[in-house]
Amino acid sequence: MTADRKAEDGGGKSGFAGFDPKSVEPYIVRDPEGLAVNLARAAEQLGKAASAWLAPRETGEKTDVFAEPVSDMVKTLSKISEYWLSDPRRTLEAQTHLMGSFFDIWSRTIQRMAGDIAADPTSIERTDKRFADEDWVKNPFFDFIRQAYFATSDWAERMVNDAEGLDDHTKHKAAFYVRQISSALSPTNFVTTNPQLYRETVASSGANLVKGMQMFAEDIAAGRGDLRLRQTDTSKFAIGENIAITPGKVIAQSDVCQVIQYEASTETVLKRPLLICPPWINKFYVLDLNPQKSFIKWAVDQGHTVFVISWVNPDERHASKGWEAYAREGIGFALDIIEQATGERDVNAIGYCVGGTLLAATLALHAAEGDDRIRSATLFTTQVDFTYAGDLKVFVDDDQISQIERKMSATGYLEGSKMATAFNMLRASELIWPYFVNNYLKGQEPLPFDLLYWNSDSTRMPAANHSFYLRNCYLENKLSKGEMVLAGRKISLGDVKIPIYNLATKEDHIAPAKSVFLGSSSFGGKVTFVLSGSGHIAGVVNPPDKGKYQYWTGGPAKGDVEEWLGRAKETPGSWWPHWHGWVEKLDRKRVPARKPGGPLNSLEEAPGSYVRARA
Repeated sequence: MTADRKAEDGGGKSGFAGFDPKSVEPYIVRDPEGLAVNLARAAEQLGKAASAWLAPRETGEKTDVFAEPVSDMVKTLSKISEYWLSDPRRTLEAQTHLMGSFFDIWSRTIQRMAGDIAADPTSIERTDKRFADEDWVKNPFFDFIRQAYFATSDWAERMVNDAEGLDDHTKHKAAFYVRQISSALSPTNFVTTNPQLYRETVASSGANLVKGMQMFAEDIAAGRGDLRLRQTDTSKFAIGENIAITPGKVIAQSDVCQVIQYEASTETVLKRPLLICPPWINKFYVLDLNPQKSFIKWAVDQGHTVFVISWVNPDERHASKGWEAYAREGIGFALDIIEQATGERDVNAIGYCVGGTLLAATLALHAAEGDDRIRSATLFTTQVDFTYAGDLKVFVDDDQISQIERKMSATGYLEGSKMATAFNMLRASELIWPYFVNNYLKGQEPLPFDLLYWNSDSTRMPAANHSFYLRNCYLENKLSKGEMVLAGRKISLGDVKIPIYNLATKEDHIAPAKSVFLGSSSFGGKVTFVLSGSGHIAGVVNPPDKGKYQYWTGGPAKGDVEEWLGRAKETPGSWWPHWHGWVEKLDRKRVPARKPGGPLNSLEEAPGSYVRARA
């Protein structure tokens, strides 16, 4: 059979026996002069990026903080290296395993190039959307790089997993850092090792890099010396205009929050008002992105009188505002306002993420003080026991918290970008590097997406608040142990006897389902545990008319979450109607619809001014 005939018959995504030399034509530079000019222009833009990075450091506005996290990473990974290098036999084992993998890849590649389709690397192929371009398999060069990358990253993970004699926290950190390095060094992140990027650069003679480096410089300038990675087209959104637009009024404000009451859309409403306590790590309008996705609007349409706490975006004036201040001047203040606006003492409350953790602690404080105004509590993806708190625990030990506290002492707060980066690092392969490639190497503007706009609208953390949270929850797990001190007294979740609706999401990387499930046993009353499909945001913001995902309900949250799931009942769609039914069973009484504020004068239209302040 001729070579041409082989090329005709042997084509296909999984082999080289039919590799067409003409397929390399898109990789051949046709305009070297144009490419050289554009590379020079890209370098010029990169120089502007460097200037934008240097400027605030030269004036003293910013100081380099790279040394501390890099130092921790090096120190952690050196412990892994020490284990493998301390014994020559282990060293040889590690080297042999890696080199053996490379030799197998090389042998298969040679065989496939010779036409041996049986040498397909099925054992190393996997589903990974980063490698969707067909040339990752069809082209021998890129296929070899792809396989070598997977082999190396698998080997590095094995080195961590098989290392002995390390404490759990060090091993957890090492695994996390290896994943970060693996994500950063993926061949998809570089022009010369990514077939799609290579082709686009050749086709445009490098114009994509000129545009990308221009965006890179703009994003460093926008971050005032730090990279503010754009994940969406922020120009397409305006708070109060096409996002966070459910009608309502700001009816009160304190130093730490505004209280919003939303206008009723039904003739009658449930007698018990509903108070939502969102996280202050992000802004409340994740529950009010647009009318189709808005939990707030949906709750209003079911007949709830909805009040929402909109937390202040703090600055140096709020440095001393700790958890007691947020409990008193946030939740307690909102309860006072609800009673003044509606005449009702009894309230149903919702807490989301850290807002739920604060709500749970406040409930324990109220129980100790005899304050029974909150009659039921719903917790969205909330941890009260931090034993299984996931990858965020990587950032929490005495040394790292002390470093954060030193930084916060200089300003009175933690920059919002620091928390945003930490959250993005939990899913770097999805939330960092695809945008890096799309923005700065392809030179493409990201598409408008309301959820990513919200994600980019970061908030600062008051020094006292954030320090208390890290030490009492993540580091020492005091809330679940009954050792947390608020208002000068130890508080216990066992004193909380009111009904609890505890929602976890199956794929949550911030508040893992295992962690939320375990926290159910901390409360002293009846807990209804519900597990939703999807993750920390999509599993919560899941309107019924979309018909997406599912949720599971079952008996008491005892034993292991996987065992519970095996016995639970699965229901397609949103958990929202199930929650509403749970609330109604507690108290179905209805009254005529209420006007926002009642006898109180409104301060401004929802969503208010606190939420508009940007970090």
